[in-house]
Amino acid sequence: MGVVDAVVPVAGLGTRLLPATKSQPKEMLPVVGKPVVQYVVEEPAAAGIERILFVTGRGKSAIEDHFDPDPDLIRRLREAGREELLARLDYERIGVDFIYTRQAEPRGLGDAVASAEGFAADRPFALALGDSIISGASPPTAIQQLAAAAQHRSAAAAIAVEEIESGEAPRRGVVIPEGSPADDVFDVRDVIEKPSEVDGDTAWGVAARYVLSPAIFPALREIEAGAGSEIQLTDAIAALIDAGERVVAMRLPAGERRHDVGTVESYCKTFLELALADPRFGERLRAGLR
Repeated sequence: MGVVDAVVPVAGLGTRLLPATKSQPKEMLPVVGKPVVQYVVEEPAAAGIERILFVTGRGKSAIEDHFDPDPDLIRRLREAGREELLARLDYERIGVDFIYTRQAEPRGLGDAVASAEGFAADRPFALALGDSIISGASPPTAIQQLAAAAQHRSAAAAIAVEEIESGEAPRRGVVIPEGSPADDVFDVRDVIEKPSEVDGDTAWGVAARYVLSPAIFPALREIEAGAGSEIQLTDAIAALIDAGERVVAMRLPAGERRHDVGTVESYCKTFLELALADPRFGERLRAGLR
Protein backbone atom coordinates (compact mmCIF):
# COMPACT_ATOMS: atom_id res chain seq x y z
CA MET A 1 0.00 0.00 0.00
CA GLY A 2 3.05 2.28 0.05
CA VAL A 3 2.78 3.08 3.78
CA VAL A 4 4.77 0.95 6.21
CA ASP A 5 5.09 3.28 9.22
CA ALA A 6 2.48 4.40 11.73
CA VAL A 7 2.47 6.87 14.59
CA VAL A 8 0.28 6.29 17.66
CA PRO A 9 0.15 9.27 20.07
CA VAL A 10 -0.49 8.17 23.67
CA ALA A 11 0.88 11.08 25.70
CA GLY A 12 -2.46 12.64 26.72
CA LEU A 13 -3.18 12.97 30.44
CA GLY A 14 -6.69 11.47 30.34
CA THR A 15 -7.95 13.91 32.96
CA ARG A 16 -11.57 13.49 31.87
CA LEU A 17 -11.39 9.87 33.02
CA LEU A 18 -10.08 10.51 36.53
CA PRO A 19 -9.74 8.76 38.92
CA ALA A 20 -9.43 5.70 36.65
CA THR A 21 -6.44 7.30 34.90
CA LYS A 22 -4.60 8.54 37.98
CA SER A 23 -2.18 5.60 37.95
CA GLN A 24 -2.69 4.05 34.51
CA PRO A 25 -2.84 5.42 30.96
CA LYS A 26 -6.31 5.84 29.50
CA GLU A 27 -5.07 3.83 26.51
CA MET A 28 -4.64 0.84 28.85
CA LEU A 29 -8.24 0.85 30.07
CA PRO A 30 -9.78 -2.55 29.26
CA VAL A 31 -12.50 -2.95 26.66
CA VAL A 32 -13.90 -6.49 26.51
CA GLY A 33 -10.75 -8.28 27.62
CA LYS A 34 -7.97 -6.19 26.12
CA PRO A 35 -6.75 -2.60 26.47
CA VAL A 36 -7.80 0.14 24.09
CA VAL A 37 -4.28 0.54 22.68
CA GLN A 38 -4.14 -3.12 21.65
CA TYR A 39 -7.17 -2.62 19.40
CA VAL A 40 -5.42 0.43 17.94
CA VAL A 41 -2.17 -1.45 17.26
CA GLU A 42 -3.83 -4.52 15.77
CA GLU A 43 -5.47 -2.36 13.10
CA PRO A 44 -2.32 -0.99 11.39
CA ALA A 45 -0.54 -4.32 11.90
CA ALA A 46 -3.28 -6.04 9.88
CA ALA A 47 -2.92 -3.30 7.22
CA GLY A 48 0.73 -4.19 6.58
CA ILE A 49 2.37 -1.59 8.80
CA GLU A 50 5.89 -2.70 9.77
CA ARG A 51 6.91 -0.06 12.35
CA ILE A 52 4.87 1.76 14.98
CA LEU A 53 6.13 4.79 16.85
CA PHE A 54 4.42 5.44 20.17
CA VAL A 55 4.60 9.08 21.26
CA THR A 56 4.46 8.64 25.02
CA GLY A 57 4.73 10.79 28.10
CA ARG A 58 5.00 10.60 31.86
CA GLY A 59 3.21 7.62 33.40
CA LYS A 60 2.87 5.65 30.14
CA SER A 61 5.35 2.82 30.84
CA ALA A 62 2.48 0.33 31.15
CA ILE A 63 2.03 0.57 27.36
CA GLU A 64 5.63 -0.47 26.76
CA ASP A 65 5.27 -3.30 29.29
CA HIS A 66 2.11 -4.53 27.57
CA PHE A 67 3.79 -5.01 24.20
CA ASP A 68 7.03 -6.44 25.57
CA PRO A 69 7.21 -10.27 25.49
CA ASP A 70 6.87 -11.83 28.95
CA PRO A 71 8.68 -15.20 28.93
CA ASP A 72 8.16 -15.63 32.68
CA LEU A 73 4.38 -15.35 32.35
CA ILE A 74 4.39 -17.84 29.47
CA ARG A 75 6.46 -20.26 31.55
CA ARG A 76 4.13 -20.00 34.56
CA LEU A 77 1.05 -20.59 32.41
CA ARG A 78 2.61 -23.69 30.87
CA GLU A 79 3.71 -25.04 34.24
CA ALA A 80 0.18 -24.53 35.54
CA GLY A 81 -1.32 -26.37 32.55
CA ARG A 82 -3.09 -23.20 31.31
CA GLU A 83 -2.13 -23.63 27.66
CA GLU A 84 -5.53 -22.30 26.55
CA LEU A 85 -4.55 -18.86 27.85
CA LEU A 86 -1.38 -18.60 25.77
CA ALA A 87 -3.35 -17.65 22.66
CA ARG A 88 -4.38 -14.43 24.42
CA LEU A 89 -0.72 -13.37 24.35
CA ASP A 90 -0.35 -13.82 20.59
CA TYR A 91 -0.37 -10.03 20.18
CA GLU A 92 3.20 -10.06 21.59
CA ARG A 93 4.26 -11.63 18.27
CA ILE A 94 2.24 -9.30 16.07
CA GLY A 95 5.16 -8.79 13.67
CA VAL A 96 5.57 -5.04 14.14
CA ASP A 97 8.65 -3.20 15.39
CA PHE A 98 7.75 -0.88 18.27
CA ILE A 99 9.65 2.36 18.77
CA TYR A 100 9.06 4.88 21.55
CA THR A 101 9.70 8.60 21.82
CA ARG A 102 8.68 10.85 24.66
CA GLN A 103 6.71 14.08 24.42
CA ALA A 104 8.14 16.34 27.14
CA GLU A 105 4.68 17.70 27.90
CA PRO A 106 1.31 17.16 26.22
CA ARG A 107 1.06 20.22 23.95
CA GLY A 108 -1.53 18.89 21.52
CA LEU A 109 -1.78 16.37 18.72
CA GLY A 110 0.22 18.54 16.35
CA ASP A 111 3.15 18.62 18.77
CA ALA A 112 2.98 14.82 19.13
CA VAL A 113 3.09 14.38 15.36
CA ALA A 114 5.99 16.84 15.07
CA SER A 115 8.05 14.64 17.38
CA ALA A 116 7.79 11.83 14.80
CA GLU A 117 9.74 13.70 12.09
CA GLY A 118 12.95 11.74 12.60
CA PHE A 119 11.01 8.49 12.52
CA ALA A 120 8.93 9.19 9.42
CA ALA A 121 11.80 10.85 7.50
CA ASP A 122 10.76 11.28 3.86
CA ARG A 123 7.96 8.71 3.66
CA PRO A 124 4.19 8.98 4.17
CA PHE A 125 2.93 7.48 7.40
CA ALA A 126 -0.34 6.50 9.03
CA LEU A 127 -1.56 8.25 12.17
CA ALA A 128 -3.88 6.36 14.53
CA LEU A 129 -5.03 8.11 17.69
CA GLY A 130 -4.44 5.91 20.71
CA ASP A 131 -7.78 6.58 22.38
CA SER A 132 -10.06 5.70 19.46
CA ILE A 133 -11.05 2.22 18.29
CA ILE A 134 -12.34 1.48 14.79
CA SER A 135 -14.73 -1.46 14.75
CA GLY A 136 -17.00 -3.19 12.25
CA ALA A 137 -14.71 -5.03 9.86
CA SER A 138 -12.30 -7.73 10.99
CA PRO A 139 -9.78 -6.25 10.64
CA PRO A 140 -10.77 -2.64 9.94
CA THR A 141 -9.65 -1.36 6.54
CA ALA A 142 -9.64 2.40 7.09
CA ILE A 143 -5.84 2.78 7.09
CA GLN A 144 -5.41 0.72 3.92
CA GLN A 145 -8.06 2.73 2.12
CA LEU A 146 -6.67 6.06 3.33
CA ALA A 147 -3.25 5.10 1.99
CA ALA A 148 -4.75 4.16 -1.36
CA ALA A 149 -6.73 7.42 -1.51
CA ALA A 150 -3.67 9.52 -0.70
CA GLN A 151 -1.61 7.78 -3.36
CA HIS A 152 -4.31 7.83 -6.03
CA ARG A 153 -5.12 11.52 -5.47
CA SER A 154 -1.47 12.59 -4.94
CA ALA A 155 -2.61 14.15 -1.66
CA ALA A 156 -0.42 15.57 1.09
CA ALA A 157 -2.93 14.27 3.63
CA ALA A 158 -5.89 11.90 3.69
CA ILE A 159 -8.30 12.14 6.63
CA ALA A 160 -10.89 9.61 7.74
CA VAL A 161 -14.21 11.31 8.49
CA GLU A 162 -17.69 10.45 9.71
CA GLU A 163 -20.94 12.35 9.52
CA ILE A 164 -21.84 13.94 12.86
CA GLU A 165 -24.62 16.17 14.18
CA SER A 166 -23.78 19.86 14.08
CA GLY A 167 -24.07 20.08 17.88
CA GLU A 168 -21.07 17.77 18.20
CA ALA A 169 -18.83 19.94 15.99
CA PRO A 170 -17.58 22.27 18.80
CA ARG A 171 -15.95 19.21 20.41
CA ARG A 172 -14.34 17.81 17.26
CA GLY A 173 -12.04 18.53 14.38
CA VAL A 174 -14.25 19.22 11.36
CA VAL A 175 -13.54 18.94 7.63
CA ILE A 176 -15.12 21.42 5.20
CA PRO A 177 -15.59 19.72 1.79
CA GLU A 178 -14.88 21.32 -1.55
CA GLY A 179 -18.43 21.38 -2.89
CA SER A 180 -21.02 18.71 -2.07
CA PRO A 181 -19.40 15.28 -1.65
CA ALA A 182 -20.85 12.66 -3.95
CA ASP A 183 -18.16 10.01 -3.46
CA ASP A 184 -16.58 8.33 -0.47
CA VAL A 185 -13.34 10.26 -1.14
CA PHE A 186 -13.57 14.03 -1.69
CA ASP A 187 -11.37 17.11 -1.72
CA VAL A 188 -11.13 19.26 1.40
CA ARG A 189 -11.42 23.05 1.38
CA ASP A 190 -10.61 23.59 5.07
CA VAL A 191 -10.08 21.80 8.39
CA ILE A 192 -11.17 23.50 11.61
CA GLU A 193 -10.54 22.46 15.20
CA LYS A 194 -13.63 22.71 17.41
CA PRO A 195 -15.61 25.27 15.36
CA SER A 196 -18.14 27.25 17.36
CA GLU A 197 -20.76 26.55 14.72
CA VAL A 198 -21.16 24.93 11.31
CA ASP A 199 -23.60 25.36 8.46
CA GLY A 200 -26.39 22.79 8.28
CA ASP A 201 -27.61 20.04 10.60
CA THR A 202 -24.62 17.76 10.06
CA ALA A 203 -20.87 18.07 9.62
CA TRP A 204 -17.88 15.91 8.71
CA GLY A 205 -16.04 15.01 11.90
CA VAL A 206 -12.45 13.80 11.81
CA ALA A 207 -12.44 10.10 12.70
CA ALA A 208 -9.04 9.58 14.37
CA ARG A 209 -7.20 8.06 11.38
CA TYR A 210 -4.96 9.81 8.86
CA VAL A 211 -2.29 9.20 6.26
CA LEU A 212 0.14 12.12 6.13
CA SER A 213 3.04 13.00 3.86
CA PRO A 214 6.30 14.52 5.18
CA ALA A 215 4.95 17.92 4.08
CA ILE A 216 3.13 18.01 7.42
CA PHE A 217 6.36 18.63 9.37
CA PRO A 218 7.34 22.05 7.97
CA ALA A 219 3.67 23.06 8.25
CA LEU A 220 3.70 22.12 11.95
CA ARG A 221 6.84 24.17 12.52
CA GLU A 222 5.18 27.27 11.09
CA ILE A 223 1.90 27.30 13.00
CA GLU A 224 1.24 28.79 16.42
CA ALA A 225 -0.74 27.32 19.29
CA GLY A 226 -4.45 27.20 18.50
CA ALA A 227 -7.53 25.86 20.28
CA GLY A 228 -6.81 25.02 23.92
CA SER A 229 -3.36 26.70 23.62
CA GLU A 230 -2.15 23.52 21.90
CA ILE A 231 -0.40 22.82 18.60
CA GLN A 232 -3.31 21.56 16.50
CA LEU A 233 -2.77 19.10 13.68
CA THR A 234 -5.88 20.46 11.99
CA ASP A 235 -4.25 23.91 11.77
CA ALA A 236 -1.19 22.42 10.05
CA ILE A 237 -3.36 20.52 7.56
CA ALA A 238 -5.30 23.74 6.85
CA ALA A 239 -1.94 25.45 6.22
CA LEU A 240 -1.11 22.76 3.65
CA ILE A 241 -4.35 23.53 1.84
CA ASP A 242 -3.58 27.27 1.91
CA ALA A 243 -0.16 26.50 0.41
CA GLY A 244 -1.78 24.74 -2.56
CA GLU A 245 -1.36 21.14 -1.39
CA ARG A 246 -4.16 18.69 -2.01
CA VAL A 247 -5.94 17.23 1.02
CA VAL A 248 -8.68 14.62 0.75
CA ALA A 249 -11.20 13.18 3.17
CA MET A 250 -12.54 9.64 3.13
CA ARG A 251 -15.73 8.42 4.75
CA LEU A 252 -15.06 5.55 7.10
CA PRO A 253 -15.59 2.34 5.08
CA ALA A 254 -19.09 0.87 5.14
CA GLY A 255 -19.76 -0.91 8.41
CA GLU A 256 -16.78 0.60 10.23
CA ARG A 257 -17.31 2.91 13.20
CA ARG A 258 -15.13 5.07 15.41
CA HIS A 259 -15.37 4.56 19.17
CA ASP A 260 -13.87 7.22 21.43
CA VAL A 261 -12.80 6.50 25.01
CA GLY A 262 -11.90 10.05 25.99
CA THR A 263 -14.70 10.56 28.52
CA VAL A 264 -16.41 8.33 31.07
CA GLU A 265 -19.61 8.33 29.02
CA SER A 266 -17.90 7.54 25.71
CA TYR A 267 -15.78 4.84 27.36
CA CYS A 268 -18.89 3.18 28.81
CA LYS A 269 -20.65 3.42 25.45
CA THR A 270 -17.67 1.88 23.66
CA PHE A 271 -17.46 -0.98 26.17
CA LEU A 272 -21.18 -1.70 25.92
CA GLU A 273 -21.32 -1.62 22.13
CA LEU A 274 -18.30 -3.87 21.64
CA ALA A 275 -19.40 -6.28 24.38
CA LEU A 276 -22.90 -6.62 22.93
CA ALA A 277 -21.43 -7.26 19.48
CA ASP A 278 -18.96 -9.88 20.71
CA PRO A 279 -19.76 -13.27 19.09
CA ARG A 280 -18.62 -15.16 22.20
CA PHE A 281 -21.17 -13.78 24.64
CA GLY A 282 -22.96 -10.81 23.07
CA GLU A 283 -26.27 -12.62 22.70
CA ARG A 284 -26.25 -13.69 26.35
CA LEU A 285 -25.54 -10.11 27.40
CA ARG A 286 -28.39 -8.83 25.23
CA ALA A 287 -30.72 -11.44 26.74
CA GLY A 288 -29.70 -10.39 30.23
CA LEU A 289 -30.33 -6.73 29.43
CA ARG A 290 -33.76 -7.57 28.04
